[in-house]
Amino acid sequence: MGSLSTAVLVANNLRDIPTDTRSGKHTLAVKLGDAGTRRLYLALVSVPFVATVALGVFHPLALAGVLAAALLVTPVRVVATGRTGMELIPVLRDTGLAMLVWSSVTAGALALS
Repeated sequence: MGSLSTAVLVANNLRDIPTDTRSGKHTLAVKLGDAGTRRLYLALVSVPFVATVALGVFHPLALAGVLAAALLVTPVRVVATGRTGMELIPVLRDTGLAMLVWSSVTAGALALS
């Protein structure tokens, strides 16, 4: 699901809002602002899990992909509580790891279905 990879990019752009604003860059994060970019990140990380639950209706094994949500507890907390700068670096790593686990587990479950 592309939304997790997009969430990694959004988290990176969230971290860069202050410097991008000062340098005159017109990124989506600058246009959305800090709060809007944080809401976008939270929406993006939820999409694969909503899709997984819907997919689970037809392929119950696919519900195993929901386990990857545990990897997003900390990054979601960091983003939701307004942390900035270097505190957002682990969000990039953890979101990428959740993407790897979600896609691997979901693909494996679908192959076995």
